Amino acid sequence: MEINDGEEEEFEFSRNYFLAKELAGSGKKSTRKISDINVVDEQELRAAAANIELKHEKEINSLVNSYKSLYPKWVFELRCGFGLLMYGFGSKKVLIEDFASTALTEYSVVVINGYLQSINLKQVVIALAEIWWEELKTKRRTSSGVSSKFQQPFNSQSMDDLLAFLHESDVEENDSFVCIVVHNIDGPGLRDSESQQYLARLASCSHIRIVASIDNVNAPLLWDKKMVHTQFNWFWYHVPTFAPYNVEGIFFPLILAHSSTAQSAKTAAIVLQSLTPNAQSVFKILAEYQLSHPDEEGMPVDALYTTARERFLVSSQVTLNSHLTEFKDHELVKTRRHSDGQDCLHIPLAADALEKLLSEINQ
Repeated sequence: MEINDGEEEEFEFSRNYFLAKELAGSGKKSTRKISDINVVDEQELRAAAANIELKHEKEINSLVNSYKSLYPKWVFELRCGFGLLMYGFGSKKVLIEDFASTALTEYSVVVINGYLQSINLKQVVIALAEIWWEELKTKRRTSSGVSSKFQQPFNSQSMDDLLAFLHESDVEENDSFVCIVVHNIDGPGLRDSESQQYLARLASCSHIRIVASIDNVNAPLLWDKKMVHTQFNWFWYHVPTFAPYNVEGIFFPLILAHSSTAQSAKTAAIVLQSLTPNAQSVFKILAEYQLSHPDEEGMPVDALYTTARERFLVSSQVTLNSHLTEFKDHELVKTRRHSDGQDCLHIPLAADALEKLLSEINQ
C-alpha cells in the first residue's frame, strides 16, 4: 500500500502532536507564578502609554471632520423620534460631545458616562424631570400641560411616576425634548438588565431622545426586539474614529501595574479636564473650602450653591445638582451627614493630594 506525500505529511503532524503532549505531561511543572512578575507603577505605565504617538493623525482628523456633515441629519432624526447609536473602533466621546455642543444648542442635554463602575439611574431621571419641569415653566404651560400629581420635589416620587411625567404628551411642540447622551451604554455601570430596561423606558418617553455609543461587539445582546425597534428605536451609525480611549480607560486598572495613592490625584485631574469649565470651577470652590476648613465634615450644599451663584457659575439649584451628580458618578465627591443634620460635600482625598490636584487643574 503506497502512501502519497500529503498523507505522509498529515501522519507526521499527528505523531508530533501526540509526542509533544506526552513530553509535556512527563515534564516537571513550572514553579513560576504571576506574583513573580515585576510590575511597574501604574502612574509610570500610564505616562508611558500617554506618550505613544498617534499615527495617521491627519487622516483621523479628516475622517472625524467628515462626520460633521451628518449633524443636520442626526438632529432631524432625533426630532422624528429616533435614537442614535454610534458604533465603530475608537472612542466616540469627543465626537458625540461635539455634536451635542454644536448641533443641540436648542435643547437641554444630560450626559451619562456608562464607562463608570456604578451609576445611579434614579438620580439621572430626577435630573431629567427637573430640567423638563423648568422648560415647561418657561413655556408657561404648567397650568394646563402638567397634572397636579406631578409636583416637586421629584426625589420623593417613584421611577414610574417620573417616567410618566416625562412621557406626558400635552405639550404642543412635538419636537421639544431633552437629549440624553450615553457614553458606552454597554459599559459596566449600565450592563445589567434592570438598567437597560429603565433606559429603554426612558427612550420611549415622548420628550426624551437618546444618543449613545457602544464598543463591545456583544452589546446588541443586551436588548430584545421590542427594546431595539420600539423603545430605543435606534438609528445605527458606523463612525469609527480610531481615537484612544483616554478617559474611558482611566476607570479600568492596568493589568501590569499596581496602583498608588499619588495616582488618585492624577486620575481625578484627568477626569476633571473632561468636564465643563463651570463644573471645574464648582469643584475648585469645594476643594478650596475643604483645604481651609480641615476640621469640618465638609462643605454644606447650601453654602456651595450660594458661592457658585455669586461667581455666576450656576443659575439654579438644578444646574448645581447636575454638576454634583456628575462628581458623584465619577466618585470625585461624597456626601456626609453633618452633626446638625444637613448634608455636606466631601472630596475623598488627603490634603496634599488635593493641593496637587488643584495645581494640576489650574495649569
